[in-house]
Amino acid sequence: MEKLEVYAIGSSQLTYDLIEKILKDGTKLILSEEGRARIAHCRQFLDKKTDENTIPIYGVTTGFGSLCNKHISREDLTTLQENLVKSHSCSVGTQVDSVIVKLMLLLKAHALTMGFSGVQVVTVERIIDFYNNDTLPVVYDRGSLGASGDLAPLANLFLPLIGEGEMMCDGIKYKSSDVLNRFGWKPIRLQSKEGLALLNGTQFMSANGIKALIDGWHLVNCFDMFGAMSLEAFDGRIEPFWDCIQQVRPHPGQIETGEIFRKLLEGSEIIRREKEHVQDPYSFRCIPQVHGAVKDAMHHVTEILHIEINSVTDNPTVFPDEDLVVSGGNFHGEPLALAFDYMGVALHELGNISERRVAQLILGNRGLPEFLVAKPGLNSGFMIPQYAAASMVSQNKMYAWPASCDSIVSSNGQEDLVSMGANAGTKLHKIVDNLKYIAAIELMNAAQGIDFRRPLKSSPAIEKVMKAYREHLPFVEDDVVMADYIAKTMEFLENYDIEIERNY
Repeated sequence: MEKLEVYAIGSSQLTYDLIEKILKDGTKLILSEEGRARIAHCRQFLDKKTDENTIPIYGVTTGFGSLCNKHISREDLTTLQENLVKSHSCSVGTQVDSVIVKLMLLLKAHALTMGFSGVQVVTVERIIDFYNNDTLPVVYDRGSLGASGDLAPLANLFLPLIGEGEMMCDGIKYKSSDVLNRFGWKPIRLQSKEGLALLNGTQFMSANGIKALIDGWHLVNCFDMFGAMSLEAFDGRIEPFWDCIQQVRPHPGQIETGEIFRKLLEGSEIIRREKEHVQDPYSFRCIPQVHGAVKDAMHHVTEILHIEINSVTDNPTVFPDEDLVVSGGNFHGEPLALAFDYMGVALHELGNISERRVAQLILGNRGLPEFLVAKPGLNSGFMIPQYAAASMVSQNKMYAWPASCDSIVSSNGQEDLVSMGANAGTKLHKIVDNLKYIAAIELMNAAQGIDFRRPLKSSPAIEKVMKAYREHLPFVEDDVVMADYIAKTMEFLENYDIEIERNY
């Protein structure tokens, strides 16, 4: 596929696939002419509205949250917006990954080009400058209730616009004022509503969701491949993957999973040989149902995110053509909170069923040696990697508890029901991190099991992965330092692309 060198923000809707390509290709951003026109049109309307209107406009000529009844004089409007950014910059904890920070900048720039937020063109251009030059504001992962948008992390994200806060440049943390000076950028003088437009919004939640989707779909591919390899190692049966079974319970993900496994196992000597056993345990027999349900959940979350990242989520919303400035609740993260909790439960199940397959492989059944080692007793073999997988599966069960069930009143009762969508989004990465290790452990066990089936060959698709993996790590004859083996398997997975063609 041709590399995408430049993308014009505001020229089209964003999609998961487009964002993944922008990140992968290192695409530079520019502000589209249509986006520029929409921004300018809205700003001109808001300036006129502020000049002519004596009626208070929330966040424009008033304070914020429970201070919405406090009137702000015209000469203090810039100070109001700058104070907002400073006072709200309370994200704390672990510094956010650079990919998520870039996604936040991309998503916010895109949202502002829709022309309903009342910002200046120069403000959006500076956000794009930050993105293109990898001068990334320092943001931390805790502090957002996912209610009035992601106030705390977005405040940290946009402190550098006014010369405050910190930025990462060339891998080093600097004062934002030093970075601005290096690039010859002057601090932006925020106009009425601009601080609120920048801080309101769901871009922190959305960025975490997009990153988790990218990692999650990669893991879906891994667990499909390694599940097929484990089936081969376990001398499992192909019948549960036949299409007739899927068609009488036609969930799309289930149908697709059955087809994927039939393709992955096509041409295998192991799968087509006569079996002594009539059935396989659920962790093998029910792969189409479990992996398929996970895929359906991932597609649902992708659809939710597509709506969200192409929406206006700051407040108030400015409608220049209707002569309206409307205070509403589009910043509330409930749609994302529920979707992310669903996604967390679904992703957890990939690890849950994977660990069960690993446990089956080390039992010493179906002609495999106990703990997948030639001399069990003298060697413990693959005994303890299953413990490690089980530990992480258990931890993921804790992380899968829905954050959206909670709410804590804020802003002196004005914001009395919050989504906790940011917590739902950030804990997805904890689940994903554990899943990467669990996938590595299943690959280790499955490859070891397949080698005990020699001289029989698996399918061309699986033998390709086996060959690449064995070039990286050898068959285990006697006990090795398993921590090193897991680490090297993780390294293999970071550099080897598991290719699986998807149909829906």
